[in-house]
Amino acid sequence: MSISTAPVIASTPAPDVEPAARAERPARAARSRQRSIPGWCRLLSPIALLVLWQIASATGAVSPQKVPSPVDVWQTAIRLITTDSPAYGTLQGALVASLERMASGFALGAAVALVFAVVSGLSRVGETIVDPLMQMLRTIPLFGLVPVFIVWFGIGQEPKLLLIALGAGIPLYLNTFAGIRSVDPKFVEAGRVLGLNRLEVLRHVVLPGALPQILVGLRQSLGAAWLSLVVAEQLNTKAGLGFLINQATQFLQNDVIFVALIVYTILGLITDWLVRIAERRALAWRRELVN
Repeated sequence: MSISTAPVIASTPAPDVEPAARAERPARAARSRQRSIPGWCRLLSPIALLVLWQIASATGAVSPQKVPSPVDVWQTAIRLITTDSPAYGTLQGALVASLERMASGFALGAAVALVFAVVSGLSRVGETIVDPLMQMLRTIPLFGLVPVFIVWFGIGQEPKLLLIALGAGIPLYLNTFAGIRSVDPKFVEAGRVLGLNRLEVLRHVVLPGALPQILVGLRQSLGAAWLSLVVAEQLNTKAGLGFLINQATQFLQNDVIFVALIVYTILGLITDWLVRIAERRALAWRRELVN
């Protein structure tokens, strides 16, 4: 008589995942509540600052000759929008002229910075050639270049665009270079094993890996570009926010100066907000410490 030796498989109960799922639900709910904070909440602190400014002006804590109240600044802005002044022009005309300079100078500086960062980031020889020059330019103050650019390029648009490009290009170059060098070499090697050529590795591995740092540099370079625009528009401009400030300085009209400065801050907030939106969408795969 033969005895069957087939193994007996004991049935093991399936793990109970319900407690873990229940424990995860509050965390997901908390994260969803944090993510549901609307974007307009970022305006609360600027609005609070305006309220404190108005209170300080109304109580006399701040001299209206030195710092006009927000109400006076608002009325001046309406007047500049609705009236074509022979001394200032219109606020919207100055805004358009400044935006054109800013866009052209920033595009030039960003393009050159990205090319230089890729060259120096991917090659030791490129780093040896390019990086010392960029570090030298980084330490030169923009105001020190104004008389040099006037001698070289005159007082037309060229020196203004070059100043903006220089101010915008340096932060973007530094962050892109650092981002490229921080990419894990194992990912690059994996791309080569999969048959990617050098250009495909750059496109599909290096640049996506460096994208978080590139976007940080983009935010910094936009802020530096707006600051450079203020310097650039001191050079014999006949339109723009810098021209508005120059004219108001000659006539001692602080309210007009504050209108231009507030427009600069609003433009800076808008460009930073646009980059934040692009960053949120491009880096949706990245887990953040604060959700």
